[in-house]
Amino acid sequence: MKAMILAAGRGERMRPLTDTTPKPLLKIGDKTLIEHHLVNLSENGFKQVVINLSYLGNQIQEALGDGERYGVSIIYSDEGADALETGGGIYQSLPLLGNEPFVVVNADIWCAYPIKPVIIHAGDLAHLILVDNPPQHLGGDFFLSGDKLSMHEGRRLTFSGIGYYRPELFEGSRPGKFPLAPLLHKAISDKQVSGTHYTGQWSDIGTPDRLQHLLDSLEKAGLVSAQ
Repeated sequence: MKAMILAAGRGERMRPLTDTTPKPLLKIGDKTLIEHHLVNLSENGFKQVVINLSYLGNQIQEALGDGERYGVSIIYSDEGADALETGGGIYQSLPLLGNEPFVVVNADIWCAYPIKPVIIHAGDLAHLILVDNPPQHLGGDFFLSGDKLSMHEGRRLTFSGIGYYRPELFEGSRPGKFPLAPLLHKAISDKQVSGTHYTGQWSDIGTPDRLQHLLDSLEKAGLVSAQ
């Protein structure tokens, strides 16, 4: 199974930190956000990783190189100056990801979830990792009923930014900018998306305050050194 890390976003809410540095290269301890994901993927058996680029993407490519020092091979998908959003970015990368299911990870999260290859059930198009609703997103994203996602039944949880997809989820899509959510909503309505509720450490690094809160909590727990 191949992996993809979404790293093309502008990180507008993280300004001024992202005025000169792309959000995936912000540091958590002695590693950048995206390096934490590369180490996680490598330690759990992934060998090939696709990373999409747009805003200050040259810095990401220069920092990570070919991925050899992380134990993976990195292929870059350059979206140019205008990022393609999540759906469009994944769709553009499908030729690099192949015909088998793959995992996609948002670069702007931090979590202790072990990202391992997952077998998507026959008939399903996706498997999402869900977390408890954080203070900034109390309404959640999807309902989880048993191991199936629903638009109306079960416990409402937040999408972690880690998802496993079949290429068939994107059938009928066209090149260009488009969001992933409508594709997921249709698949959920068709009962073709399963999910896992992860209750461990997870944080959406959406603002400088959230980044600082995460750093403070990790330093207090002795998981990273003070910067």
